[in-house]
Amino acid sequence: LTSNQNALLTDALYWIGAVTVAWVSVSTLCCLLNGTRVWIVGNGNLMRATKLGKWAGWYLARRGFAIVLISRTQEKLDEVSKAIESKYNVETKTISADFGSVDIYPKIESGLAGLEIGVLVNNVGVSYSYPEFFLNIPNIDSFISNMININITSVCQMTRLVLPRMVDRSKGVILNVASASGMYPVPLLTLYSSSKAFVDFFSRGLAAEYKSKGIIIQSVLPFYVTTKLSKIRRATLDIPSPERYVKAQLCTVGLQTQSNGYFPHAVMGWVTTALLPAKLLNKYVMSTGLSQRARYLKKQKQG
Repeated sequence: LTSNQNALLTDALYWIGAVTVAWVSVSTLCCLLNGTRVWIVGNGNLMRATKLGKWAGWYLARRGFAIVLISRTQEKLDEVSKAIESKYNVETKTISADFGSVDIYPKIESGLAGLEIGVLVNNVGVSYSYPEFFLNIPNIDSFISNMININITSVCQMTRLVLPRMVDRSKGVILNVASASGMYPVPLLTLYSSSKAFVDFFSRGLAAEYKSKGIIIQSVLPFYVTTKLSKIRRATLDIPSPERYVKAQLCTVGLQTQSNGYFPHAVMGWVTTALLPAKLLNKYVMSTGLSQRARYLKKQKQG
């Protein structure tokens, strides 16, 4: 190379390096500012009944919302309803419906008639009893229908029922509870993982459609929480109690369209989707699923 060519190459490498450093610096600063805004500052008093509407899902009772409870068992609904009214001194309404069926929505629509729904929380869900290969799932036909009806159809239909009145008022929040399992494929829980990926994409698409109408729609992607669905009882830093998780998650509403809802879960989500190679993650998840499957089948055989 001539001296001029060397000088040009040196200048080019200098500017490439400078632009790269500037881009990384700006990106890091933006991440820090956004993280501070979401996980430290929060959304203030956004999630209040006086701002969004009177009625909402039951975790919001402590924030002054009246509560609509929809579940399969009326006896359990009555029990939870009385507990909420006694503890938080708010109105409650119950609607008994099995989300495994598709003919329930006229009844739900009738039950919601005349209510100013401020926040809709779509958190009904069902998973596998244990990790399993798709073709080996017991009663696979009914399993497929049930999971699609509960995890997918319910989200679409409940949104269809509630969203029009939110649009008329130009305010409202819809929280669709997906799962971190929807952020990447989970072998041996394939149908569940896919259904949660649907919820995530559906939520983010609707958020873009209705943002200009004043509606906040958020996809919530938790990792493990101590719930009956996860079968985990003891809370830890990375596996919070439902109360701890919800308290953190509600502070992200209006700040993130897609949220892991809880800072340790956000770190886990960043590691699994941004740092780990997809092939390595897939191999790890498959290995974990095989181990869980083997333990379950061994226990069943012994029992």
